[in-house]
Amino acid sequence: MSNTVFSVKKHVLLPLLLLLTLFLFFMPTEWLHIDGLTLVQQRTIALFVFAAFMWIIEIVPAWATSIITMVLLIFTVSNGAFSFLTGGDNVGTLVSYKDFMAQFASPTIMLFMGGFVLAIAATKVGLDVVLAKVLLKPFGTNPKTVLLGILLVVAIFSMFMSNTATAAMMLAFLAPVLKSLPADGKGKIGLALAIPIGANIGGIGTPIGTPPNVIALGYLKENLGIEVGFGEWCVRMVPYVLVMLLIAWIFLLLFFPFKAKEIKLEINSDKKKDYKFWVVAATFIITIALWLIPEKITNLNSNEVALIPFAIFVATGVFEKKDFAEINWDVLWMVAGGLALGTALMKTGLAKVLVDTIPFSTMPALVVILVSGIVGYAIANFLSHTSAANLLLPILATVAAAVDLSAFGGSAALLIGLAISTSVAMILPISTPPNAIASSTGLVETKDMAKMGIIMGIVGLILGYGVLIFVGF
Repeated sequence: MSNTVFSVKKHVLLPLLLLLTLFLFFMPTEWLHIDGLTLVQQRTIALFVFAAFMWIIEIVPAWATSIITMVLLIFTVSNGAFSFLTGGDNVGTLVSYKDFMAQFASPTIMLFMGGFVLAIAATKVGLDVVLAKVLLKPFGTNPKTVLLGILLVVAIFSMFMSNTATAAMMLAFLAPVLKSLPADGKGKIGLALAIPIGANIGGIGTPIGTPPNVIALGYLKENLGIEVGFGEWCVRMVPYVLVMLLIAWIFLLLFFPFKAKEIKLEINSDKKKDYKFWVVAATFIITIALWLIPEKITNLNSNEVALIPFAIFVATGVFEKKDFAEINWDVLWMVAGGLALGTALMKTGLAKVLVDTIPFSTMPALVVILVSGIVGYAIANFLSHTSAANLLLPILATVAAAVDLSAFGGSAALLIGLAISTSVAMILPISTPPNAIASSTGLVETKDMAKMGIIMGIVGLILGYGVLIFVGF
């Protein structure tokens, strides 16, 4: 960042943002013209605006913004806030301060932790080199085909396992490749961005690929009596995923061209294949297998599974005290801040209030479908995709029962469209865990992620609703 740009951000944009935040925080609630808005919800809006702009303009690192936001939430909208903020009329629902602090050790954070530990151990014993060679060998040495291969491999894994787990695993695979590319080339940015793009889009391919898919199908079946089969879903969504990946590949090559003419996978390692190597290799296989096996068979979710390598590596001496310094704590805290903001939106009731202000029942059918997708997309860039789906789908299921949508793909277009719109939300590092993982490489700036995220979001919404309205279920 140039000194001039930083100076403008620090001396112009930051003061303006602080003034806006204070104005939104203290102004009369009725000025926002939102029925039933409480003081706690108003404060959450102010902090939401503050965090969003801080993440975008990056006056301080994204992880710093997350920590600042979490602390501000605790001291202003929780039951542990300053006393003068917890009493009086129309305060609203205060969130337990424990709910905010718990985000530092939420299941998502534990999944990150396990993924990072797996990656650190793989690098430590040289397994990452072996895996990278095997995985990328079919795609040759041409950087363009390697990029396409990464997108496809990540997407395929994400169709059947946690998007976050896939991204964490693939980062371990790609680490030696990223290190081998020229330091001044843009191609490595494209490779790093291929991780979240492939993971976020790939999850759309199957009903079990991402939680919003499952939630949408549950409401279709239980509330509306519409059952969509696994194969029926895949026949429509897998081609959609492939087209999206092809479009992503084209734009990544356009924005981040490779300076290197080839990617040489002959990466030498001086690590010996001792017992630690085989411990890590076996643990890798077990962990991936448990991630791939449906939860209903093992009763183990991906967050739990991610802790298995942690325990094994500590017990066998693979992971030592000094290795804790290798964990990307900044990424963990960045994600925790985003989760805390989502907690504030949900538990203060603000998210529902904002959604309820949109008069879906009085809109034309096509407008209902499209507006729900846009709202879902906007919210999912700041909340987790699952939280956005959990918030909107109950409301949309009610709307679907009251509005005739048959001319535009029916109720499936409304509910499945919401699942798609949340999955293609990937503008910021905090939009999805895979985005945060890509950010952890240190190669991807927020502006690069936002540029690709906006393009994939627009294209994803257009193509997704095109499939739902003109092909249908």
